[in-house]
Amino acid sequence: MAYHYAKKGKGEVTKYWNQDVLNAFGTFDEKVFEPGKLDVKTKELCAVAATYITRCPYCIEAHAKRAMAAGATKEELAEVIAVAAALGAGASMAHMNFALEAGDDEEKFLKDDE
Repeated sequence: MAYHYAKKGKGEVTKYWNQDVLNAFGTFDEKVFEPGKLDVKTKELCAVAATYITRCPYCIEAHAKRAMAAGATKEELAEVIAVAAALGAGASMAHMNFALEAGDDEEKFLKDDE
């Protein structure tokens, strides 16, 4: 699947967002990724894993580049992506009960919708 990338800067979306909100988000994002109890590399690796869960291709690319700029290796990226994959699979398995139990109360379910 191809994704559209803005040709310059942040693209047209920034023209339409409330500038106060956009600036507040930018400040929040900058502060979150400053070194603290976790170093920048660790924070960016966490972000890479999170972007796979949220499925944002733009975020995946941005945080992978930032993680590598902070010293992460491709092996570390692969490992955190595997962690994200395990969490995603685990959530799917945990939610299987919703599908499996759906037939148990089919009559009640249909009556509730009436």
